[in-house]
Amino acid sequence: MPGYLLSRFVQSIGVLLGVSLITFSLLYFLPADPARMIAGRSATPETVQRIRHELGLDRPLLVRYVHYLWRLLHGDMGRSYAQKNAVRDIIAARLGPTFQLTLAGIAFELLIGLPFGIIAALRRGTLVDQVVMGMAFLGVSAPQFAVGLLLLYVLAYKVVLFPLGGYGGWQHLILPAFTLGIAGGGWYARVMRSSLLEVLGQDYVRTARGKGLSPQKVVLKHALRNALLPIVAMIGMDLGVFMGGVVVVESVFGWPGIGQMIWQAIQLVDIPVILGGVTTTALFIVLGNLLADLIYPLLDPRIQ
Repeated sequence: MPGYLLSRFVQSIGVLLGVSLITFSLLYFLPADPARMIAGRSATPETVQRIRHELGLDRPLLVRYVHYLWRLLHGDMGRSYAQKNAVRDIIAARLGPTFQLTLAGIAFELLIGLPFGIIAALRRGTLVDQVVMGMAFLGVSAPQFAVGLLLLYVLAYKVVLFPLGGYGGWQHLILPAFTLGIAGGGWYARVMRSSLLEVLGQDYVRTARGKGLSPQKVVLKHALRNALLPIVAMIGMDLGVFMGGVVVVESVFGWPGIGQMIWQAIQLVDIPVILGGVTTTALFIVLGNLLADLIYPLLDPRIQ
């Protein structure tokens, strides 16, 4: 296990370096000029050039990238061009809301997807199976902005059970999390059904049935545990993706998450914030996958 962890750590460092290099290079070749955005349209060429020099935008790509990595190793992500604040502080202010939405969204995905997936697998080929898979397909296919707007109209405008967006108490969290849960729950139901059907066909499951165990014990005690392995992988991926921000849902509900921060920074060509947001997103995705790999042996000791 220590050797495996060291190997995964080295791989994770390589992934983060690759993501940072690609992002930095793409931003370097942007047709937009951050110095012009800061100086304004009426600024003289001399003023724009002075700002470009102060920001280090006139340096070669490799020099700028090495300087960025050196500052990043010391916990310095730079300062926002637009807000004039440290990028680290801007991201830190967004982590709380993003973490809340991540946990709630994954919880709704599991609450929706796992029971329906299990029911569909146990009723394979029946009308129940077809209805559940049809609902899962609709959930996966429905655009998140449309689902979010529909929920806002029905449950926040017409019925007034929840507020019309914003950030605050748990009432503000339900609708955006449920929007994530509808789409994700469809994927979880489909994967849970396929995984459970595969496990139910294994020899040890047939042996358990031959011993006279009840169907409930066969599923809950023997089959379900191993069928959860792909679900764990999905949770790890969703943990990273959601912590990186879900722009559509955050925009529809006015949720102050990392995704909305990155989108606003792109519109303003705020390169330090874009780099900080993408690096943070990549870090959480790597950590989510690593966490999933560490949980695998707990569910199936054969993996050890």
